[in-house]
Amino acid sequence: MSYLAARCFAWAMWIVVIVTVLVSCAQKNPSPVVDTVKDPSSLIMTEDAEPLDPELSAEPTDGGELTSSERSIFYSRNGIFFDLDLHNTKEVEHFFTYFTHRARGTFEKWLKRAEQHLPMVRQVFTKYGIPQDLVLLPFAESGYNVKAYSWAGAGGLWQFMPYTGRKYGLRVDWWIDERRDPYLATDAAARYLKDLYDLFGDWHLALAAYNAGEGKIKRAIDALDVSNFFELAANNNRLSYKARLRRETLQYVPKFIAISKIFQNLEALGFESVSWAEAPELDHVEVPGGTDLLALAKAGGMSWSDFHALNPAYRRQVSPPKGVTTAHLPSDKAPAMIAYLKDAPTRPYAGYQAYRVRNGDSWWAISRRFGVPISILKKVNNRNSNTLHPGQMIMVPGAGSADAVAAASDKDTDRTSSRTKTRKVAQSRSNYVIQPGDTLWDISKRYNVSVRTLQQANGLTQRSTLKSGQRLYIPDATGSTQRASKGQAETMHAELVRYKVRRGDTLSAIARKFGVSIDQIRSWNKLGSKSTIYANQVLKVYVQ
Repeated sequence: MSYLAARCFAWAMWIVVIVTVLVSCAQKNPSPVVDTVKDPSSLIMTEDAEPLDPELSAEPTDGGELTSSERSIFYSRNGIFFDLDLHNTKEVEHFFTYFTHRARGTFEKWLKRAEQHLPMVRQVFTKYGIPQDLVLLPFAESGYNVKAYSWAGAGGLWQFMPYTGRKYGLRVDWWIDERRDPYLATDAAARYLKDLYDLFGDWHLALAAYNAGEGKIKRAIDALDVSNFFELAANNNRLSYKARLRRETLQYVPKFIAISKIFQNLEALGFESVSWAEAPELDHVEVPGGTDLLALAKAGGMSWSDFHALNPAYRRQVSPPKGVTTAHLPSDKAPAMIAYLKDAPTRPYAGYQAYRVRNGDSWWAISRRFGVPISILKKVNNRNSNTLHPGQMIMVPGAGSADAVAAASDKDTDRTSSRTKTRKVAQSRSNYVIQPGDTLWDISKRYNVSVRTLQQANGLTQRSTLKSGQRLYIPDATGSTQRASKGQAETMHAELVRYKVRRGDTLSAIARKFGVSIDQIRSWNKLGSKSTIYANQVLKVYVQ
């Protein structure tokens, strides 16, 4: 071997070692935890975030067969804006069959969930001249769920990614996530869809671009020299591997067409018709920066949970200190709440905690104690200095949970003593044993309780860690307890999904997609730690 060849070989071996180490680190840390103190702008998930329904990403190849009457409806002409009947592809039929048979219960849930939003969406789309059919697009995006987040970080009815949401004027930060505001997000979606149509001149291509991004679609149609989505889909294999459209995008338009056909024939297909009179009567009111939202809710005789249900964009019980936001208030309660806004500075705080600085305290220590970034604490208290003095009072914004914000204890020892007592009580009432890979988030979704409730019931803090074999007390909302092991919970609280593995899938990606852990997938499918998965393999996944 020549000297040059030997040097090249040595460099190649170093590259292999480095890549191996990086992959190893990535496998050990599949879900990096964002430091809430250092990077508040990256916190896009809210405490009450809900994963997307698995039916939105399911492969509908085994939904059964259409009856003769259903097949007649499928091929009928309905006078929809799109000439959908030209595109009754096999994929459209698969989705039509899937949502009318196997996923029928989920589709019924979506219809009920959509009733309060449909009139508003139709009004906004009429304003922008958007085809009325597109009011059905949130069914394909989120199942009309304002609280839904994808594993990739898309959020709200319209599943905006943070970048695209901000591009169309939606604020996404530590204080607020306006992708979850159905009114603001719908206006943004209408403008985005209109821009996509202006770019492509074809609504089916616009829909594909909404899913995959305009750059991806434009490069594909330029490379293939095609003029519509169906030609693009038929010639997708001619593209280079990197340029090809994902299967999700290829199925996106057929899925939307199938949903449109079902919606136009609800009664004929045995579904309950949608009521267009369920939209709540609301006043849309401008809220000044730094408004105490919990006190605002109380001024209208509302609980925080009721107020937050109408205003899911707010992530805290205080509005963002800078700028004006919009709150949606029940029309019958709005006068009292507007009166509060005019006189808010004279009212006692409710959405803040008043905290007295102690010996040894620092901004960092307080931020860790309350889970509030240092920059936010300083902004709320109008402070630039890093110096704090014992006895000084500072305000800490509430977390925005369903519970009212409790006043902080004056002594850490009192708080520690209280938590110790709570832990002893929890141990005596424990009804769940921590399994490898468990997190409070997993357990909270499995038993339908909030993370905050689990922490309070077990004397845990945000910094507490779970250990395999540790026992927890899980309170039931009805007052009884859930006495189920991890395996029993699968049948009692979850629905079985049979997921067909796709090329390129990993256990980590599948776990993120369904909001479960890798260890759970291995346990459900009797996979060892060294077992591999392969394309078209069917895995059992239990989801909430």
